[in-house]
Amino acid sequence: MAMASYQWLLRFCITIFFSFLSLSSSQKVTLSLYYEALCPYCAEFIVNHLPKIFSSGLISAIDLQLVPWGNAVMQQDGTLLCQHGEAECALNAIHACAINAYPDVMKHFGYIYCTERLVLEKKLEKWGDCFEMVGLSRAAFDCYINGYGNKFEQRYAQETSELSPPHKYVPWVVVNNQPLQENYQNFEMYVCNAYGSEQVPEACKILNSWMETLSSFNSSTEKLSNSHQVCYSNL
Repeated sequence: MAMASYQWLLRFCITIFFSFLSLSSSQKVTLSLYYEALCPYCAEFIVNHLPKIFSSGLISAIDLQLVPWGNAVMQQDGTLLCQHGEAECALNAIHACAINAYPDVMKHFGYIYCTERLVLEKKLEKWGDCFEMVGLSRAAFDCYINGYGNKFEQRYAQETSELSPPHKYVPWVVVNNQPLQENYQNFEMYVCNAYGSEQVPEACKILNSWMETLSSFNSSTEKLSNSHQVCYSNL
């Protein structure tokens, strides 16, 4: 994995951010991803699907919320139990620290993208390299070492527990409080559809496959429902 690819991603995200800075948050649709760091299907979604909102410019219409908790459990003594072991608890906490340390969505998504790509490539031991690869300080690492990551995780645990209906698995994608369930890979269509026929942002209009996706909604739902590319809880 070349360092240049991550530097390109960061530069691209910053360019998109300043291009659409004039849009207010009240005009945006909220896209929330509830995930856990070592679920392979969460990693696949973050690396191969979620970046579409940046490449298409759809980020201009989205308030992206990343919630790194997933199927983890808070035990009675306050310790965390994660589905994929202690390494996942640690990476969830580091992601939580990154979201707090780098509030700009372009920056914390760039870092999370980098680590999740390493998950897919089975090179997780190189996660520390992602700070340099995306041009960030090590503030998120310092946050984790000082124990703040677990405190942020408690907040995400509470947020996840308040989902209605409750999440069944991860990735669990929600658009304006509407869970997409197995149809989560069609999230772009839901985002654009949330604006209504008269308020579709320009970014939606230029998505080549948007109308095709909308017209084939029922068949897409069936196809994705049968694939079950999700991590169910076994805790």
